[in-house]
Amino acid sequence: MAHFVIMGCGRVGATLAHTLEDAGHSVAIIDQDDRAFRRLRSGFTGRKVTGVGFDRDTLKQAGVADAYAFAAVSSGDNSNILATRVARETFHVPHVVARIYDPGRAEIYQRLGIPTVAAVRWSADQVLRRILPEQHLAGDFRDPSGRLVLAELDLHPEWVGHPVTTIEKVADVRVAYLTRFGEGMLPAAGTSYQDGDSVHAMLRADRTSEVAHILAKAPAKES
Repeated sequence: MAHFVIMGCGRVGATLAHTLEDAGHSVAIIDQDDRAFRRLRSGFTGRKVTGVGFDRDTLKQAGVADAYAFAAVSSGDNSNILATRVARETFHVPHVVARIYDPGRAEIYQRLGIPTVAAVRWSADQVLRRILPEQHLAGDFRDPSGRLVLAELDLHPEWVGHPVTTIEKVADVRVAYLTRFGEGMLPAAGTSYQDGDSVHAMLRADRTSEVAHILAKAPAKES
């Protein structure tokens, strides 16, 4: 079980809160208007925090210091991106995502290494893909036989600086492409994994849990 903090209790925020709680995680949801919490089902047991989502005291009330991930899905682009930066840079939350309405802004923030999701009707699903490793590995593409899946991998921070070829060898996957500063790139023979990269790889569908377990750990030290 992990702790998740959500800013914004609109339709997307409420959907995320319910989905995460159903998966067995603890959830805190923040909104400036306490009437927004009416969107939550009557049996919701998570924390409801009234306040500004980028205010540090508000974030502390929501337990952001212990959060595995933070999702800013309010109706304001500036608020979402500011809250995401505070969560990542001040409280060092390892997984963050901001919902952005302006596609031009989204591209800028992607280049700064801040994951964003466009404000589309399936945005709740896209946010989950950013903050839940098991959702990454559900895959964006499967071959017709269903045996292979193209999935976004979640790597331990100590993999930074290691060659992509080492990641492929250790996890027995084939890296298809990286997303770096918001742009896709094909890895070359000497390409190394950098902080902020998203790694997309082909792997056998029956190995998703195994691959997630391998890459969630720091790489073995060379003797």
